[in-house]
Amino acid sequence: MDANARMKKKTNDLIYPELSYQIMGVLFRVHRKLGNSYQEKYYQRAVEVGLKKEKIPYKREVLVRLSYADEQIGRYYLDFVIDGKIALEIKTVPSLKQEYLKQVLAYLDATNLKLGIVANFRTNRLTYRRLVNPRVKI
Repeated sequence: MDANARMKKKTNDLIYPELSYQIMGVLFRVHRKLGNSYQEKYYQRAVEVGLKKEKIPYKREVLVRLSYADEQIGRYYLDFVIDGKIALEIKTVPSLKQEYLKQVLAYLDATNLKLGIVANFRTNRLTYRRLVNPRVKI
């Protein structure tokens, strides 16, 4: 398989590739402009500005209720839900630990979303992970 065929296959395997690339563009621009020294809330605000500028539909601080046996047992807030398809969590931590990834997978389950992106702005270069919810079909 030649390089073009491999790239095409890789792109076809991505979930929501065009929307994902747009989001990643916003994240990289924010990191390039602000660097890695600010509090999480400032990156959230900057990402929101970037999403608006790119006309990417989103909701911010989306309430997610956690239930068990038809009883609400808790709630939490997603940083962003992009176009009703992708959960986006912003972090400012020394490194993306497994606990953060598990947290986002739990959010994906609770919201019935297929794809999550965790972006960490504390590192010298933007670090991120794409997480796929295997329980959701698209």
